[in-house]
Amino acid sequence: MSFTGIAARMALASWLMIGAAGAQTVLRSSDTHPDGYPTVEGVKYFGELIGERTNGRYAVEVYHSAQLGEEKDTIEQVRSGVIELNRVSMAPFNGTVRETIVPALPYIFRSEDHMHAVMDGPIGDQIKAAFEPAGLVVLAFYDAGARSFYNSKKPITTVADLAGMKFRVIQSDIFVDMASALGANATPMPYGEVYSSIETGVIDGAENNFPSFDTARHVEVAKYFSMDEHTILPEVFVMNKAAFDALSGEDQEIFRQAAADSVARQRELWAAKNAESRAAVEAAGAEINEVDKQPFIDAMKPVYDKHVTDPVLQKMVDEVQATQ
Repeated sequence: MSFTGIAARMALASWLMIGAAGAQTVLRSSDTHPDGYPTVEGVKYFGELIGERTNGRYAVEVYHSAQLGEEKDTIEQVRSGVIELNRVSMAPFNGTVRETIVPALPYIFRSEDHMHAVMDGPIGDQIKAAFEPAGLVVLAFYDAGARSFYNSKKPITTVADLAGMKFRVIQSDIFVDMASALGANATPMPYGEVYSSIETGVIDGAENNFPSFDTARHVEVAKYFSMDEHTILPEVFVMNKAAFDALSGEDQEIFRQAAADSVARQRELWAAKNAESRAAVEAAGAEINEVDKQPFIDAMKPVYDKHVTDPVLQKMVDEVQATQ
């Protein structure tokens, strides 16, 4: 047995023994973002709710700022049971959970309201179910706004402006292919390496939302932010399935309801933070460029042709596009 497998079994055994003794069980959750970020606060609120609703039998410790590693590392930690909870982007799951390809597709969502309608409905339930064979239970989908390109070189207002530029993207084939379809060179790398890579010229820029652009201080090294809004990709809050299955039926319901209640709180925090961060980066000297999105949308056909490869995914795409 590998070291990871031994560690996972030991962690789960310890977790079960503590719970069986009736003492407080502390669940560990990871997040790459800093303390105070809306996803961090959403998970903290979830922890408060389960603490209240189980009379203190459970508590959640949120390890923010990538204290437990970058997302790729922590995904493996939660799948193996080394940690119990994790808040991550959905894109890194594209190779593991096929159904996550659909919400990661560029311009699949018309707006954040459209994304909410989809993820709160049957398609969201279908995606949640698809995580369980990977050893994970989806507790919630959180907001992460619209992702756009930003860089240190020049304003980007057309697809042609991206030609030959080097951008960090999420470690996902869809994001690599999206950048390539626009004529850019994609460089997948961990989030924590972006600042230094722009500063030293390894890459020209990255793509993300206003709160990340702000809180990771990328605005200090990349002043040009272009509102192409190529994805509105929800985040996913997951729990190790063995740990979830070890809960009583009553506690499982408490966890699910607390997670659902945390979504409303996180969405409120996200909307406020998005406005606050846009104002902050503009005050810091960022140049915000509007773009005509239609040429960007038109350029995405090869991405859909490559990644929407079977009737199940095509049906999901059709249902997303039909959702009002």
